[in-house]
Amino acid sequence: MGFFSVVRKFFGAGPEPAQAPPSKPDEATQGPAPSASPVDATRLTVLLREAEPRLSAWLAIVLDGVEESGPLLEERIGLLLRALEVPEAEVEAFVGDFSAWLVRMEYSRVEDFRSELQYRLALALDLEDEEDERSRLFLKVREGLARTRETFSRGLDALLAGSGELDAKFWEGLEELFITSDLGYDASMALVERLRARARKEGIRQASGIREALCAELESVFTVPRRVSAINPPEVVLMIGVNGAGKTTTIAKLAHRARMQGKKVMIAAGDTFRAAAVEQLQVWAERVGALFHAKGHGAEPASVAYEAVERALAEGVDILFVDTAGRLQTKVNLMEELKKIRQVLGRKHPGAPHRSVLVLDATTGQNALSQAKLFKDAAGVDELILTKLDGTAKGGVIVAVAMAHRIPITYVGLGEKLEDLRPFDGRDYARALLGEEMPRGDKA
Repeated sequence: MGFFSVVRKFFGAGPEPAQAPPSKPDEATQGPAPSASPVDATRLTVLLREAEPRLSAWLAIVLDGVEESGPLLEERIGLLLRALEVPEAEVEAFVGDFSAWLVRMEYSRVEDFRSELQYRLALALDLEDEEDERSRLFLKVREGLARTRETFSRGLDALLAGSGELDAKFWEGLEELFITSDLGYDASMALVERLRARARKEGIRQASGIREALCAELESVFTVPRRVSAINPPEVVLMIGVNGAGKTTTIAKLAHRARMQGKKVMIAAGDTFRAAAVEQLQVWAERVGALFHAKGHGAEPASVAYEAVERALAEGVDILFVDTAGRLQTKVNLMEELKKIRQVLGRKHPGAPHRSVLVLDATTGQNALSQAKLFKDAAGVDELILTKLDGTAKGGVIVAVAMAHRIPITYVGLGEKLEDLRPFDGRDYARALLGEEMPRGDKA
């Protein structure tokens, strides 16, 4: 389904006279659909138009009085989308897709799926950068970094409180803090030197002034050169990483994001060596509504990739995610296998794979750093995703990976739900790590 970005014009506008939006000439069927439990459509439309133009505010209005899934929920979601002038076919597709997902997940209470509904709407309406959603994401990042921040921020506060001038003792203490926060030795030394240079340039002489400089320096660590993103559809994304890093669920979450953005998605099961890998991926594909391609346990991974691209081209797929094995204990064979898959993809579809995404488990600390080097040297890596950030005190490894490899970190995993894979923002990470608040009105 081709989802929409028409609501941009609603932002920044004040309340208008209370009236329902007009129907378009070619959309005579627009307007609240009949239901066994009709709502006061006029009243709700008035409330929506008078509300602050934020997705959470709109959602609070349409979900008022709705406690569980069913016809009333479907009608209210449809009402919101129609109020935003979304074409009827896309309204029906969104509502039907969400209702089917609720059945598959066996969710009935609104409190169980409200956050997921808001996430889907933000993606479908192209509102992920809207201030309200940015605030939700920042809070999620803060929560995810709680264990890491407890160690790092507490240590930094103690160091700043016990120091006066920026003398040798202070810098040694900062080096030690960075190392114990899983930045690693090389990254810690490099970051301290960058901070020294910034302090000299900005005339910072007291330890009390170093926090803001550290925040700015951390932000700059994640700034990487832009690259050409143009592709020849379908976009082929090669997913790599060791077993246990969360690669399977990450593929599902990426596929889910793409589906909510209106793309036709396919997942190919290229990890044919683990007995349960194909079955697990198929279950996830069904949950997120993606096409699935597999040849079964023990099949040749390169053959699976080849046939998946062939099918994706024939069926008009927008994006194809190709899973791969992650057996580091046989790393020589594994890397040769990855090279073969890349070659096969390129022969079948020029330019493929368009992206090679490495999934790293943040809880492994410095092991994530060595894995990034291994995969980058052997198979090439275009971007990184760090998972399980919500369950670790080793979140500082993100800084080490970024400094060592200069590879974009695109997403971080902050939980088990589909909505818990979120875009990575260096500014949010730096502020959350240091325990700072997100400034009001800050935009991505």
